[in-house]
Amino acid sequence: MRWVALLRAVNVGGTGKIEMARLRAAAERAGLGEVRSYIASGNLVFDGPDDVAEARRVLTGAITGEFGWCPGLLLRSGAELAAVLARNPFAEAEGNKVLVLFVDGDISTKGLRHQTDEQIEPGEREIFILFPSGMGRSRLVIPSAKNSTGRNMNTVAKLAGMAAAEA
Repeated sequence: MRWVALLRAVNVGGTGKIEMARLRAAAERAGLGEVRSYIASGNLVFDGPDDVAEARRVLTGAITGEFGWCPGLLLRSGAELAAVLARNPFAEAEGNKVLVLFVDGDISTKGLRHQTDEQIEPGEREIFILFPSGMGRSRLVIPSAKNSTGRNMNTVAKLAGMAAAEA
């Protein structure tokens, strides 16, 4: 099974330091195949067990063994990531202005704070957000996204392509 791991809060603002070469090597030593990373923000594509819980266990063990800790991580199959890309309700917008919050749990948009011009659409296991004025200016708070991790649509497209490519 081809998996995409989205690590939470990695190499952001000087915290959560995880070197991608070490991450790939640890995943390979744990028996995961065709391990590839994309940019330094914690994106890993790999072949692993068919069962999501087992894939999570193996990857979490590899990361913890290498770094002494493991950030939150969300797993999606390559097919699931391709479906997220296809469901993008803001396909007409520039990819760097659309954020996908990957969530394992409640995708409610209740209790939003500081919303200005952002447009928000819940998906299946994700929340799509369009930032017409750019992400850097937004003060938007989505309470249900507390344990999520976000990727802009350009990154989602790249990861979906990597996951779809022949190993």
